[in-house]
Amino acid sequence: MKISDEISLSARNLLRRKGRTALTLVGVVIGTCMVVLMISLGIAQTKTNEEMLQSWGDLTQVEVYGYGTMMGSDGKPLYLDDAAIANIKQIPHVAAATPYAQGYNLDGTISAGRNGRYTTGVYNIVGIDPTALEPMGFALQSGSWPTNGPASEKATKLQVLVGASTGYSFEDSRKSYNSPKRYRYEGQTDANGKELPPFVDINKDKMTLTITVGEGSTAKTRSWELEVVGVMEPDGAKGYWTQSGFVMRIQDLQMLQKVYNDMNKVKTDNKSYDEVYVKVDDLSNVTDVEDAIHELGFSNTYSMNQQREEMQQQVLKSQMIFGGIAAVSLLVAAINIINTMTMAIYERTREIGVMKVLGCELGNIRTMFLLESSTIGFIGGLIGLAVSLIASFVLNHLSAFGQGFDLSGLMGGDSYYYMMDGSSSGTISVIPPWLMLAALVFATLVGLVAGILPANKAVKISALEAIRHD
Repeated sequence: MKISDEISLSARNLLRRKGRTALTLVGVVIGTCMVVLMISLGIAQTKTNEEMLQSWGDLTQVEVYGYGTMMGSDGKPLYLDDAAIANIKQIPHVAAATPYAQGYNLDGTISAGRNGRYTTGVYNIVGIDPTALEPMGFALQSGSWPTNGPASEKATKLQVLVGASTGYSFEDSRKSYNSPKRYRYEGQTDANGKELPPFVDINKDKMTLTITVGEGSTAKTRSWELEVVGVMEPDGAKGYWTQSGFVMRIQDLQMLQKVYNDMNKVKTDNKSYDEVYVKVDDLSNVTDVEDAIHELGFSNTYSMNQQREEMQQQVLKSQMIFGGIAAVSLLVAAINIINTMTMAIYERTREIGVMKVLGCELGNIRTMFLLESSTIGFIGGLIGLAVSLIASFVLNHLSAFGQGFDLSGLMGGDSYYYMMDGSSSGTISVIPPWLMLAALVFATLVGLVAGILPANKAVKISALEAIRHD
């Protein structure tokens, strides 16, 4: 018997009992639809989680903290210093590593305008290794990166990068703290609706950094002119200072701290950086890099990947539970296929006997029944997939308009996550091409496996008894 004959005969047999075949298909459709939708909810939730985390910070960045006393494996104190950073850079898949510091320990101001009228605090200063800025993923709107080299206490100018909105961080020191005219905000308009410019033009105005020790007539000061070499591309996920801060070479910030301590006659034996940022080349390598940092003795680390993995585990657990419930539908559908095919054998016993007497091979008879069960699985999977796509479309579009259906809560999360820019993600269901193909193949396999038992039973029927069967 040719394969084309087997296919034709199987199709006629399925159409012979249209009602029973349709009811069997319904089980496969429901099972396929439930499984696809449950998996799609998990995929959408994972995607939403990653979008949310990316808006909060860099997923490929690891923060290493140097706070407290750390001990190495040899029992000696461990410091998060330049030597430690050099070791971290040697870890496979580390793209860059830089110390990170802020000017919180300094007392002083950054001033601009006539007689230093406009001021902002030195807390807006961030110190980073200039050679790591570009590999870390920072970008410039204009200008160039700071040059690298040793810092000098005799220097009169310090290179800095500024954010595009840094000019709005200055306030008018001649106005009282309660006066609204003391401050200028981005987007603020005058009575005519015209946007007000910042007090300080970061590209033109001269800015001076002054650190101060003491008060009144006994106060000691030291000043440096700030040379703006570039304007950073704003990226709230990487830090507010890319929008409205001052980025200084880490060596210059250390020099300022040393000068300030000397003016204060304060000695410090702190040999560790408070924080070090490590950039990993790919998200899939973040865990391995973080583990390698722990092996170096620096166990106090943080990365967005930790939250990402926790969220993924939560989604996976929920997905397994509800996916398992959905899989029961396919199991019931498989049992229904077995029942349908078994009933078909009893109804076609005489037909099977005639086929055997005429010399039809047992393999052809088995193939015929397997084709019928596989066809049921394939058609049911196809219809179930179509229903899933329609349901996914409806859920996503109703979600976009805020019309309930908070099904993503089943996956261990909320349907809406708010990003750093205030936007939200309301995608509930995502059905990628690989899931569509997998669902179709799986439904077909369910039908194929379900048909094995009835097919084997068909080939075991005695030809003589089958012919005598009414």
